[in-house]
Amino acid sequence: MKITGKFEIKLNPMDAYTQGTEGIHLARMSIDKKFYGDLQASSQGEMLSAMTPVKGSAGYVAIEQVRGSLSGKKGSFVLQHFGTMHQGRDRLVLEVVPDSGTAELSGLTGKMAITIEKGQHYYEFEYMLG
Repeated sequence: MKITGKFEIKLNPMDAYTQGTEGIHLARMSIDKKFYGDLQASSQGEMLSAMTPVKGSAGYVAIEQVRGSLSGKKGSFVLQHFGTMHQGRDRLVLEVVPDSGTAELSGLTGKMAITIEKGQHYYEFEYMLG
């Protein structure tokens, strides 16, 4: 199955465990999202990021637990993010953590793509249940 929709995101700074050095800025943020479309859900999680002194080069990792309904099936699952940006060219791996699906979403696998157009966030979620 492949679905698409919009989402809203709020990122809030949290206390960092460590400080970057030599021009590297490390940050820790909370994630709160609201998904619309065939994924009617909200999520909460945490993100760690590193900004380099080179404009457009950075990296982040994140974990978020999504709760709600996916194509009418209720439950929750966890998404894991791995993102890098190299001088403006980005790469994002965003996948369902294996065996993290609960209730009617048990056995869920999949990957998600994110795009941002004119400030609006969109997702494309390709998944399998079973």
